[in-house]
Amino acid sequence: MKKMKKVLLSIFTIIIIGLFSSCNSDDDGVLIPVDPISVETDTILQGQITSDKTLTNDLVWEIEGRVTVAAGATLTIEAGTIIKAYAGSGANASALIIARNAKIMANGTSNNPIIFTSTADNIQLGQTVGGNLTENDRGLWGGLIVLGNANISVEGNATETQIEGIPASDTNGLYGGNNNSDNSGEINFISIRHGGAEIGEGNEINGLTLGAVGSGTTISNVEVVANVDDGIEFFGGSVNISNALVWAQGDDGLDIDQAYSGTISNSVVILGDISDHAMEIDGPEGALEGSFNLNGITLIGNQNTENGEYADYRSNAMGISNNVYAIGFKDSSDVELDNDGVATNYNNGKLQFGIWQIVLPAGVTNVQDIFVNKAENVIVSGFGGDAQAVSGGGTVGANLSDFEWTYTNAKGAL
Repeated sequence: MKKMKKVLLSIFTIIIIGLFSSCNSDDDGVLIPVDPISVETDTILQGQITSDKTLTNDLVWEIEGRVTVAAGATLTIEAGTIIKAYAGSGANASALIIARNAKIMANGTSNNPIIFTSTADNIQLGQTVGGNLTENDRGLWGGLIVLGNANISVEGNATETQIEGIPASDTNGLYGGNNNSDNSGEINFISIRHGGAEIGEGNEINGLTLGAVGSGTTISNVEVVANVDDGIEFFGGSVNISNALVWAQGDDGLDIDQAYSGTISNSVVILGDISDHAMEIDGPEGALEGSFNLNGITLIGNQNTENGEYADYRSNAMGISNNVYAIGFKDSSDVELDNDGVATNYNNGKLQFGIWQIVLPAGVTNVQDIFVNKAENVIVSGFGGDAQAVSGGGTVGANLSDFEWTYTNAKGAL
């Protein structure tokens, strides 16, 4: 049942009729009440949003089930707005989808970020951090999914396909096209917390999913914390993203697929106790090629997680990874070329590595030993040759002062 918040506007009109004359003072004032008018404000978001809607920061909004901003509609979210989502799994998982040809205009500020979280979070209006959940509270809702009309590279060379996490029966889950400059709106200073609800066995929703999102979209200052699956995953598209932070994800921090061809800059991944790779980089699945650019990335590992790799380059990955700083990883962690296809791309110059500065784990004496070729049939030469061992803070990577506004910083993990 929907929960309603009602603002009761009571309007009383007082009409005092006085007929005064020097010869008559018998008329009294008359009070005429007007019936109160009730204005209902529904703070529960459900189903499809088919016309422009604004979420104001004076209310806590709630997502119940799969909510879609449909084509032609724009969802505007004011700075400082808190959106809480209900628990659920499978087809009932709560998620916010920005469909193709719809827009999201979510412009927070460093002092008033927009916060997506769970209804289990006790955060209140005016706060940026609640007190009852931690980075280990995952899967309490789904996540934010933005879909566009930019290029993708998938098996069979289709120009569109269904995004993971959305049932095939829901055509609002389609993404892809031929417009790399497509504009899905603006996302600035948002924090996405405690998501990743399972929709099927081994299939969870990412914190922020970007499917074929075009370069006309603006995305910066985005934080994803405590997501079951990946922090941010790019399925094709050409959108650029800066100042992104992922902490304590269950799978990969930054995940690139389907010939994503944008730039990810000044961004951070901090592994949690159950995280997998800081970065998982895939390439095209079809004939269409695309080249990513990773520049100014900081990777922070730990000694606890069973996996906890730096990065895995797989499936014909194409692009450049430059100015990467890494610290805190185990001696078994590696930067890996996973198969023959990606090793061949490395040899042909389609996959390049610029400067990596790594604080060596105890037991590792040569920084090049961290760079491992696991291709079965392709030999590579010079992999990791530009990497540098550093003893402390490096000269590359992200500027951590840009993330002082985050939940991650408030919790002392940065």
